[in-house]
Amino acid sequence: MGKVLSVSDVVTGEAVIVEVRVAQLASRTAALLIDIVVQLVTLFGASYLVGVVSFTSDPALTAVIYLVLTVLVIVGYPVAFETLSRGRSLGKLALGLRVVSDDGSPERFRQALFRGLAGILEFWTLGGAPALISSLISEKGKRLGDIFAGTMVISERAPRNYGPILDMPPQLATWAATLELSRLPEGIADTARQYLMRWHDLAPAVQHEMGVRIATEMSAFVSPPPPPGVPPFAYLTAVLAERRRRDEVRLAQQAGARRPSPQWPAQQPPYAPQGYPSQPYAPQTYPSSQPYAPQPYPSSQPHALQPYSNSQRPQFQPPAPQRPPSHPSPPAAARPMPGPAAPPPAPRPSEPAPGPTSGGFVPPA
Repeated sequence: MGKVLSVSDVVTGEAVIVEVRVAQLASRTAALLIDIVVQLVTLFGASYLVGVVSFTSDPALTAVIYLVLTVLVIVGYPVAFETLSRGRSLGKLALGLRVVSDDGSPERFRQALFRGLAGILEFWTLGGAPALISSLISEKGKRLGDIFAGTMVISERAPRNYGPILDMPPQLATWAATLELSRLPEGIADTARQYLMRWHDLAPAVQHEMGVRIATEMSAFVSPPPPPGVPPFAYLTAVLAERRRRDEVRLAQQAGARRPSPQWPAQQPPYAPQGYPSQPYAPQTYPSSQPYAPQPYPSSQPHALQPYSNSQRPQFQPPAPQRPPSHPSPPAAARPMPGPAAPPPAPRPSEPAPGPTSGGFVPPA
């Protein structure tokens, strides 16, 4: 069984903490009832067929056949379904439940067999009381079969929590707009998102080691590579922020495409047409030769002469010639023309050459 609305942290094989929602008690009970009904119907139907087409009259052999048939239905049904469907029986499939390992990996055959054998004792022998008590005591809602097998039942229909919205680093916005993200798997994106959410809870060495490993794995599916010197957490943040932005744009475009556009009747336009003359303004006539009429001006002098009283009109006097200097003056020095900028001085042998910012990761070629 399980707890109500319980959320548990699962540490995956990659040492990443992932939140999973433990299945509720009501949903697990409903899934169990569906499985029991299917098992009983299958058992009665198979028993009826065996009785009809029985080829022996030996009661001992008939009892053995019924016993084998019962074990196959009660134990084989959950083991076969959960192994082939990766942790789902018909009841769990109907309720959106799944059996997983304690580290979040899919259920294996050995674990399904342990759960099936323990189910004989828990449900068919003791009526489900041990399973109920164990589920109420366990933090992750485990029954005895889950404790023995190292499994737990989770709900997959709960709303997914993507955590806080990641902000795009301003220095990487231009680069992120050119990313090719169509090949990025969902699992790597979820792993990176969980790493960023838990980044402040990790030790500095673990932050760097995990960040480099996840960023290197992600860079195999994302192109172009990041600029040199970009830290792993900044690279992961930029990729996830750009991926979320593109998803929002696509959803907005789909919502706009589904929105019905208003249908205006063609015979009734919203505004009555207005009649206008063929020419908005009357043509203006202008003289063919000159656009403006010539204005009469005096042909000789633009202004009337002013008389002077018995005096001569002042005449312009040229300046007196100057004697050349006894000693020639030196020519003025020419201004130097600006030349190309001088190259920067070469670094001294003792000084190391500047390199990329430390803290980045090298993506695979």
